[in-house]
Amino acid sequence: MRKIIPVLLLTLAFGVFMQIKAQAKQTAVIQVNQQKTLSKSKLTIKFSSLIEDSRCPTDVQCIQAGNARIKIDVKKSGGKAWETFEINTNSEPQAIKFAGYTINLTALNPAPASNIRINRNGYKATFTVHKTGK
Repeated sequence: MRKIIPVLLLTLAFGVFMQIKAQAKQTAVIQVNQQKTLSKSKLTIKFSSLIEDSRCPTDVQCIQAGNARIKIDVKKSGGKAWETFEINTNSEPQAIKFAGYTINLTALNPAPASNIRINRNGYKATFTVHKTGK
């Protein structure tokens, strides 16, 4: 019985820690020319434009994966000025730091295919945002 109590306490503590860590990361899916305000970080991210998309089509074998580069604008809630960044899918930078947060581009959809032409206004970017300090 004495061994069970410390194990239960450690399990509980670990579970609480993992839950706090999971809550610290936010995910946002934003369509091009749209913006989203994240409630916990109070950041507004605007997916301004697709600059380039040279990613390998999903139905083709390529020597390199290619890269897509997008332009985002970010501001802190209550702030008036937007800051503009370029962020990539496979080249650096794939993440930017702003106001104590790290913003990662984790996906850009749709993925290109050789038999379709993607409307430039149809892209959606997926971002994860987590606190990193000032």
